[in-house]
Amino acid sequence: MGERTVAVLAGGMSHEREVSLLSGRRIAADLRDTGAVVAEWDTDSALLDRLRSERPEAVVIALHGGGGENGSVQTVLETLGVPYVGADSAACRRAWDKPTAKAELSRAGQSTPDWVVLPHATFRELGARAVLDAIVARIGLPLIIKPDQGGSALGTQLVTDAADLPAAMVDCLAYGTAVLVERYIAGVEVAVSVCADSELRALPVVEISPASGVYDYAARYTPGATAFHCPARLDADVLAAAQQTALDAHRLLGLRDLSRTDAIVTPDGAVHVLEVNVCPGLTNTSLLPTAVAAAGEHLGQLYSDLIDAAVARGR
Repeated sequence: MGERTVAVLAGGMSHEREVSLLSGRRIAADLRDTGAVVAEWDTDSALLDRLRSERPEAVVIALHGGGGENGSVQTVLETLGVPYVGADSAACRRAWDKPTAKAELSRAGQSTPDWVVLPHATFRELGARAVLDAIVARIGLPLIIKPDQGGSALGTQLVTDAADLPAAMVDCLAYGTAVLVERYIAGVEVAVSVCADSELRALPVVEISPASGVYDYAARYTPGATAFHCPARLDADVLAAAQQTALDAHRLLGLRDLSRTDAIVTPDGAVHVLEVNVCPGLTNTSLLPTAVAAAGEHLGQLYSDLIDAAVARGR
């Protein structure tokens, strides 16, 4: 890539700001290792002027949550004609809204846990207790409660007792205006990163083993709180099935450059998709860098190749 000038966007105003800053610093350092000239920019009121006046050859989006994943920043970059790594704005919107993505994947034949999504207003208007009783009757216990949008497992909780549901809903709604209630599926949690540098390919499968039993925010970002195994300790045919599932999800949602599919593998070897992330974390405890290292590759070089592809698209 030589002396190409790249802007890394990180920070922003979402709940995941601190994680995003860590991701931005990590990928900026790795890109500098490849010889790139890298600027690190926050997504604040000065961003548009910077994009116009300093005009980077390409942008790497290391934003998590909010505008970095829901297509908003991508729309701005598309409007200004600035090349960037990652899915386009329309695909970001599809993947960002978990119920929309789950419905698309389910229609295409992929397995995803049964779910119900309801806005805060529904609980207020119909009575939280009655609505929660109906959900438990439909899906059963245990349940996973999560915001219908967002990442880093913020607001995500495992509920095994119906009496704990109201408090879990209140906590979840602190991170969004609607709640996704999902059937809990016991099994091995895995993450499969997909990249399209020389060709569309799946990286080694990462097995996630949190000490607490739940891969929540603390388990994700507290060093030592979760053990990672890459490749995952699964049979070769199950690993291949997980990788194929991630490749299929990437294509079905119309994604580009890279993505990460989170899934549960049940004891019978079935792969159940939880969600698909268009802007995977890049911190020292994140899953994409773990998979890249296990493949014997350099994260900065991988992104350098994706930047080349983005610049070529821009032409």
